[in-house]
Amino acid sequence: MNPNKWTVIKQILLYGVSLALLLFLLKWLELNFIIIHYSFEIYAGAIAVVFTALGIWLALKLTRPKLQTVVIETVVPKGVFSLDEAMLRELRISTRELEILTLMAQGLSNQQIADRLFVSLNTIKTHAANLFLKMEVERRTQAVEKGRRLSLIP
Repeated sequence: MNPNKWTVIKQILLYGVSLALLLFLLKWLELNFIIIHYSFEIYAGAIAVVFTALGIWLALKLTRPKLQTVVIETVVPKGVFSLDEAMLRELRISTRELEILTLMAQGLSNQQIADRLFVSLNTIKTHAANLFLKMEVERRTQAVEKGRRLSLIP
């Protein structure tokens, strides 16, 4: 290569590096100016971000459900079923309500239970609502599970 070319390349590199350093210096000065000029807004924004994050964390902590569902699986022996009459009297469950609970345990819908017992759908809904109140449950599946646990249905 020509010695003259090396000096040109050196000069180009020197000018490029010096321009990059000057650009870096200008950007740094501009950033310092912005930080000094808008320091209150920057601090207020940082505090707002911190408190927003703290609020979200606290809301997630407070709205987490306190109850923990534990599923316990047990093997029920296929022996002879004996109805717990004392529990039936304690809960004040009528014969018709027990019959409806037994049909619910078989997986029948309210309409199917009404057709089988020759009563109206509203009658079944009323008996089911009374049964849920007496057993302190909210859904059919809970009523069936509690009925089996309390030896009310097989």
